[in-house]
Amino acid sequence: MPLLSTNALAGLIESAVSTQSLLLGRAVHGHIVRTIEHPFPPFLSNHLINLYSKLDAPNSAQLILSLTPIPSRSVVTWTALIAGFVQNGHFTSALLHFSDMRRQCVQPNDFTFPCLFKASAFLHSPIMGQQLHALALKASLIKDVFVGCSTFDMYCKTGLREYAQKMFDEMPRRNIATWNACISNSVLDGRPNDASLKFVELLRVGEEPPNSITFCVFLNACSDGLYLKLGRQLHGYVIRLGFGSDVSVQNGLIDFYGKCHEVKYSELVFDEINVRNGVSWCTMLAVYEQNDLWEKAFMVFLKARKEDINPTEFMLSSVLSACAGMAVLELGRSIHGLAVKACIESNIFVGSALVDMYGKCGSIEDCENAFYEMPERNLITWNAVMGGYAHQGCADMALNLFEEMASESHDVVPNYVTFVCLLTACSRAGAVKIGMDIFESMHKKYGIEPGPEHYACVVDMLGRAGLVDHAYDFIKKMPVPPTISVWGALLGACRVHGKPELGKVAADNLFQLDPKDSGNHVILSNMFAAAGRWDEANLVRNEMKDVGIKKGAGFSWISAKNSIHIFQAKDTTHERYPDIQAMLAKLKRDMKAAGYTADTNFALYDLEEEEKESEVWYHSEKIALAFGLIVIPPGVPIRITKNLRVCVDCHSAIKFISGITGREIIVRDNNRFHSFKDYQCSCRDYW
Repeated sequence: MPLLSTNALAGLIESAVSTQSLLLGRAVHGHIVRTIEHPFPPFLSNHLINLYSKLDAPNSAQLILSLTPIPSRSVVTWTALIAGFVQNGHFTSALLHFSDMRRQCVQPNDFTFPCLFKASAFLHSPIMGQQLHALALKASLIKDVFVGCSTFDMYCKTGLREYAQKMFDEMPRRNIATWNACISNSVLDGRPNDASLKFVELLRVGEEPPNSITFCVFLNACSDGLYLKLGRQLHGYVIRLGFGSDVSVQNGLIDFYGKCHEVKYSELVFDEINVRNGVSWCTMLAVYEQNDLWEKAFMVFLKARKEDINPTEFMLSSVLSACAGMAVLELGRSIHGLAVKACIESNIFVGSALVDMYGKCGSIEDCENAFYEMPERNLITWNAVMGGYAHQGCADMALNLFEEMASESHDVVPNYVTFVCLLTACSRAGAVKIGMDIFESMHKKYGIEPGPEHYACVVDMLGRAGLVDHAYDFIKKMPVPPTISVWGALLGACRVHGKPELGKVAADNLFQLDPKDSGNHVILSNMFAAAGRWDEANLVRNEMKDVGIKKGAGFSWISAKNSIHIFQAKDTTHERYPDIQAMLAKLKRDMKAAGYTADTNFALYDLEEEEKESEVWYHSEKIALAFGLIVIPPGVPIRITKNLRVCVDCHSAIKFISGITGREIIVRDNNRFHSFKDYQCSCRDYW
C-alpha cells in the first residue's frame, strides 16, 4: 500500500465514521501505526479518538487518549471523546472525562457544553446541570444559541420548569431547535395545551419558520390532547407551507389521526406517501392495533414484510399486541420466532409484548418462560404477567409475583395497573379478604388513589362471592360517580345470583350511561326470563326495538391448519358442515348418557322446552368446538375465542365435552378465559 498523506488518512477516518465502518477505521489505524512514528500528529489522534468514540469502541478511544501527550490534548480532543460517549449513551463516563479535562486546564467550548448538558439531562442530574450552567456563564458562552438551547433542554428534562422558563425568556436569540425543544418538552411533561400555545407564539414572534421537526412535535401535542380540530388546521397549514409530502410529517399525521380514532384519515395519508420508510409502516400498524383493527394490522405487517421492511422492536411489539387482542396463539408464536431470528426477542419492549401476548392467549407456561428469559424487566413486564394470572384467576401466583416484584432485589414500585391486575385475580379466585386488604393498602401503603377500575374489581369480587347487597352498599359509598364497569359488575352478579330487582337498578344506571349497548338489555331480559317474568323480559326487548338497539351478533373463531375459521349460531355455511353436524349429534348422545341436561333458563324466547334446547344447542362456540374436535389432533389443546360472553348452557356443555373427550379446551370470551378439563372449568362456574 503506497504511503498516504496525513490529510488523506484523516479523510479515510472520516469516511469510516460516516459509513459506520469500524473495520475500515481499524485498517486505517493500522496503516498509521506502520507508517507514522509515535506520537501521532495531534489532529490524527483527534480523528482516531472521534472514530472510536462515535463507533462505540470506548476502550480504544481511551487508549488513543492515553497515548496522546498531555500538551497535545486540546479542547477538540476532549470534545470528540465526550461527544462520542454521549452519543452512545455512556453519560457518566462522559462527565468523568470532562472532569479529567478540567484537571488538565483545558477550557470547554461551545461544542463541549451541549454534549455535557445532554449527559446531565439523561442522568436526571439537575445539580450537575446547574454546575455546568455556572461554568458556561463564567466562560461567557451561555448566550451562544446552541449552548443556551441545550441548557434549556436540560432544565426541562430534569424537571426544573421554572429554571427552564427563565432560561428561555433570557435567551437573546432563539433558533428553531430551541422552539422545538420547548414544544417537545411540554409534550413529554404531559402539557399538550402549553405546547400548542408555544407553537402559536413561535408563529407570532416569527424568529424562524417552523420545520418538519416542529410540525412533528406539535402533532404529538395534538395527539396527546386529542385536539382533532387543531390538528386538522395544522394539516392544512403544513400543505400550504410545502411540507405535505415530507415523509416524517406524513408519519406524524398518520399517528395523530390514529390516536384521535380517525383511522380513515390515517389511511388516506398513508396511501399518499410516495416512498414509505420503516416508520411509516410501523405507525400505520400501530394505528390499527390501537383502534382494535387487528386483522388490518396483520395485513399491514405482511405488506411491510413483502416490501423488505426489516422488523423492528416497535413493529413486532405492535403486531404482538394485535395477536393478543385476537388471542391467536399460533400466529403469536410465529412472530416470536421472527423476533428470535431478528435477535430482538430480548429487547424490553418486545419481551414485554411477548409476555402480554402469551398471557392474553391463555398460555401461562409460555408467558412465564418469556418473562423469566428476559434479561431486563420493567413494570410493564411485571404487570403483563400478573395480568395473565388474573385472566386465569390464579390469585396466589399473582400475589406471590407481586411480593417478588416489590422485594428489595427488584425494587419495582407498583402502579395503578398493578392493582387492577391484583384485584382482578382476587376477584376471579374468590379471595375476598385478600382482595379487600389489597384495596385498602393502595392508598395507605403505596399512596395510589383507587380509580374506577379498582372499584369495579371490588364490586365484581363481592358479587362473585354472593355478597350482592354488600356490593351495592359499596357502590353507594364510593367517593366518585360509579362508571359503566362498576354497574356492569353489579348487573353480572345479579344475573348469576338471581337478583332481578337489584339487577334492574344496575341496568337502569347502565342505560343512562351507555344507552346503545345491547349487552346490558339482553342480560336484564334474560334475568327476567330466568325468573319466569316474561312480560318484563319482553318489555325490555321491545324497548330495545323502539330505540333501535340491536343485539350484537355472536361469533366464535378457531385457528386450525394456518387458517382462522369463524362461526355464527346455527351456521350452515362451512365447507365441513355435514361433519360438524355429525360430531354435534354424537356429542349430544354421549353427553346425555353422561347426565347432561340443557340449561334453557336464559333462552330469549318463551318457547316449548324442545325448541329451547335446539335454540341453545347450535350456539357458535359449540359449532366451533365440534369443528376443533374434527381437525385438531388429540393431545393439542383446542382454543376458541368468542366476541360475546359464553352462555350458561355452552359453559355447562363444554365442561361435559372436556370430560367425555379427554381434551383440554380453552375458551376466551369477552370477559375472561375458561380452561376446561376433566368436567371442570378454571372459572369455578362464575363468569
